[in-house]
Amino acid sequence: MRRVRYESRGGPLFLEETGIPEPGPGQLLVRCAAIGVTLPVVRKVREAAEPIALGGELAGEVVATGPGVTRFRSGDMVTGLCFGHGYADYAVLQEAMASPVPAGADAVDAVALVRSGLVALGALASARLAPGESVLVTAAASGVGHLAVQLARARGAGRVVGAVSAPGKAEFVRSLGADDCIQYSDDSWGDPVDCVVDAVGGDLLTPALAALAPHGRLVAYSSGGGTLRAYDLLVGAKSVIGFQMALIARGQPELYEEWRRELWRLCHEGAVRPVVHARFPLEEAARAHALIESRANLGKVVLCP
Repeated sequence: MRRVRYESRGGPLFLEETGIPEPGPGQLLVRCAAIGVTLPVVRKVREAAEPIALGGELAGEVVATGPGVTRFRSGDMVTGLCFGHGYADYAVLQEAMASPVPAGADAVDAVALVRSGLVALGALASARLAPGESVLVTAAASGVGHLAVQLARARGAGRVVGAVSAPGKAEFVRSLGADDCIQYSDDSWGDPVDCVVDAVGGDLLTPALAALAPHGRLVAYSSGGGTLRAYDLLVGAKSVIGFQMALIARGQPELYEEWRRELWRLCHEGAVRPVVHARFPLEEAARAHALIESRANLGKVVLCP
C-alpha cells in the first residue's frame, strides 16, 4: 500500500510503498476513502523536533478487525481519529475512536463533518451558550470554524459573528448564517459578545478576550498557545475555558455519542452542511498542507486515496 511520511522537520512529504498493517486487539483496519488535513498536524510537521506519524481524521470501509472488537465488522463504513499513520491507503483505528457512518452518507462528508463538528459542538457546549446569546467564532472559515458558525445558529444563538484573517472570506462566512464578519486587524470587533470560540490562540487571545461582554466566556481549543493577564479577566468578571475533544472521547463516551448523533441529525435536516474546499489525491499531500498553511481554505481540505 501507499502512505505519506517525511524524514526531517518541515518535510518534504513523500509517498512510499509499505505493507498493509495488521489490526491488533481492539483495532479496526480501514481502507481509507477520505482523510482530513488539519492545522495541528501541519504545525507538527513544521515544528516537531522528530518526524511524527501523519495521523488524524479518516473515513472508509472496515476490511478486518482485531481480537476483542465488538461494535464493527468487515464491510462497515466508519469514521474516526487515527493516532498512527493515517495518510495511507489503509490505516488502523482504535475501536473506541471510531463511529459509524450512516447509510447513504459520503466518506468525504463524514470526514468534513464528524471530528471537526464534534470539536465545534464541544467548544460551544463548554461556552454554555444559551438561546439568544451572542457568539464570536475565530477562524470562522476553517474546517472547525465554518461548522461552529452553523452550530451556534442551530443551538439558538441570537447573534453570530465570524472573525477571519482576510476580507475574501467574509462572503463565505455570511453564507453560513453569520450576522456579521470582522477581520482580526479591525480596530473594533463590534458590539461585545457573550461567548468567543477561539481556534487561533497566540496574540489573538487578547482582542478575543476584549470582545467579550462582562461575564462573557472565551473557549480556547487551539494548539496555538498564548497568554492572558489575570487583570483582564477580573475587570469584566470574564472566564477562559480550555476544551480538548480527546478528554471527552476517552472519559465521557456517552456524551461523545450524543454529540455525534446530534451532528448527523442536524446535517440530515439541513441545519448544518460541511463544506469541502478541496480534495487532493494522496500523492499531493504536500499541496494540501501548503493550502492549510496559507489559511486560504474555505471549509475542509481532504485527501482521497
